[in-house]
Amino acid sequence: MNKIRKGDQVIVLTGRDKGKRGSVIARVDDDRVTVEGVNVVKKHVKPNPMKGTTGGVIDKTMPIQQSNVAIYNASTAKADRVGIKVLADGKKVRVYKSSGEEIKA
Repeated sequence: MNKIRKGDQVIVLTGRDKGKRGSVIARVDDDRVTVEGVNVVKKHVKPNPMKGTTGGVIDKTMPIQQSNVAIYNASTAKADRVGIKVLADGKKVRVYKSSGEEIKA
């Protein structure tokens, strides 16, 4: 079970964008996620008349390591760790480590 999923609000812990908040756009693989507004780079693009794209410099959001982000807890307004709790019916749910309350996804 992934502790950070698509659509979660996360906060960046380290790096150039430390302290920024955003939602997870996509999971690239097991250890990388793409967060909106975080790790934005300038990319030079060649024009391609066959596809109808113009050339120039574009802003592109690049993936960031999952270990460098933490889930944002709205009740405490801070970053929090994620734990997994097994309910009585055998269903697994994600919970905040600090308070033990279930993460609404």
